[in-house]
Amino acid sequence: MSRPRSTLVILTLNEIEGVTALFDRIPLTAVDECLVVDGGSTDGTIEFFRQRGLRVVVQDVRGRGEAFRVAMREAQGENLVFFSPDGNEDPADIPRLIAKLDEGYAMVIGSRFLPGGANEEDERRFPWRAWANQAFTMIANGLWGGRLTDSINGFRAMTRQAFLRLNPDGPGFVIEYQMSIRALKLGLPVAEIPTREGPRIGGRSGARSIPTGLLFLRYLLREVLIGRRFQPYHANLS
Repeated sequence: MSRPRSTLVILTLNEIEGVTALFDRIPLTAVDECLVVDGGSTDGTIEFFRQRGLRVVVQDVRGRGEAFRVAMREAQGENLVFFSPDGNEDPADIPRLIAKLDEGYAMVIGSRFLPGGANEEDERRFPWRAWANQAFTMIANGLWGGRLTDSINGFRAMTRQAFLRLNPDGPGFVIEYQMSIRALKLGLPVAEIPTREGPRIGGRSGARSIPTGLLFLRYLLREVLIGRRFQPYHANLS
């Protein structure tokens, strides 16, 4: 039995305000499957999606990195699009990410720093985050010959085969940077599209600046040391 072509993975943790505001704008008809991976919401987020007939998988282990890995195991699609309904990511860009995968790219990242993009929340409230993001991207490009502008943004799409080859094991928000780095190491075709990051709707970001930055540095050093000596995920390759 063949797999669906594309799966939209909605990543949530207590996002009831965001999903209530954005749900009608999510282009569910642009994908063949929609899967919600939830980190253990207690605010009605899980019930919201289940009432609308969407499949929800609740993580046994919390954390954004684990959410990506759960999605890979549970999603059926050959292409995976990762979306967080917190207001930062524009659901109108979901079909554009898929279209780039259809052109033959292994991974497509929504870039807030390409012409036409914007990192509105960070530039207005947390400018140091935007500077840090660009610094980490410059380091990755310099070390592994990339031309990325936003290696850290989690709003991205990728093929199942690419995810399995990269086999990202990073925790939390590090996983997105790690996937970008490993794609550069392997020379996978990576594209970016401009995207505008809007203000967060409700709640607050789970990323604390200093601890997250130190974790990024730790995993950056780890990737330098291991080079290409990381194993692909061998299970479920067919």
